[in-house]
Amino acid sequence: MIKTTVTELIKGDKTAFSFEILPPLKGNSIEKVYKIIDKLREFDPKYINITTHQSENIYKEFPDGAIRKVNVRKRPGSVAIAAAIQNKYGITAIPHMICKGFSREETEYAMIDLNFLGIYNLLLLRGDAHKEGPKFEGTFNSYATDLQKQVADFNQGISADGSTFEKFETPFSYGMACYPEKHEEAPNLESDIFYAKMKQDQGAEYLVTQMFFDNEKYFSFVEKCRQTGITIPIIPGVKPIVTRDQLTVLPRIFRSEIPVELATDLLKCKTDDEAKAVGVEWGIQQCRDLVKRGVPSLHFYSLMASESVKRIAKEIY
Repeated sequence: MIKTTVTELIKGDKTAFSFEILPPLKGNSIEKVYKIIDKLREFDPKYINITTHQSENIYKEFPDGAIRKVNVRKRPGSVAIAAAIQNKYGITAIPHMICKGFSREETEYAMIDLNFLGIYNLLLLRGDAHKEGPKFEGTFNSYATDLQKQVADFNQGISADGSTFEKFETPFSYGMACYPEKHEEAPNLESDIFYAKMKQDQGAEYLVTQMFFDNEKYFSFVEKCRQTGITIPIIPGVKPIVTRDQLTVLPRIFRSEIPVELATDLLKCKTDDEAKAVGVEWGIQQCRDLVKRGVPSLHFYSLMASESVKRIAKEIY
């Protein structure tokens, strides 16, 4: 049973290592998840994040030839996969908890199950606001800070409906997200930092950044956060570029600016293999600088990039 918090896990003289995985698509084996972990476990990951995905509407062709809108959850199983990882590897597993697509009641049931399974660390997020989903019944958390309030209430033995219950022996600890280049809906960076401070004041134990490619933006953001009284660890999130189209896709979806030098090198690439090599080299230099300047941990977004993450980690750890 793992009760250690992330802030305890990343303490020490050496920069810690962690990464994020996706649950397999519906109908696929967990063995794909295990292969990624087996590839990266040699770098002593302090924890592994597991993403959570809401249902979405898609159009599907049926045997009668009709095309109908149906609701599907393409990647179910975050709770079960977190338990499987923690039990198989003894590595702290941290499932995402999101607002979008999950009622307060569903969130509460997930927390009950997680606590029974010995999983006590969470990452609280609002979730993707752009996916078209079905009309759900029930009450929902609109923002990550609302979800945060629900978790805090749960830790105190207050249910989603306001009734009380016997508190669980081990309460949840959790981190939340932050945005060195500003959340897309924030009017300015100062507003974003205001909400980051609110997350800390309401109980977040650490923050993990959205991916970025310019370290100066991260360190400038951290400095501004410290000036406003944010004292909790701010963990940099790193994503190696692995395909040529990410030069335009990542800025559009994640609002992450690509530095001129990196963009210039990617524009010269004729194949995705060339782009992946550029991404690895940039990631090595970026991570070396982050480690040299004393970040508490490096958190890798490993979607489609586990091999690149391994190549980078070999040069860093």
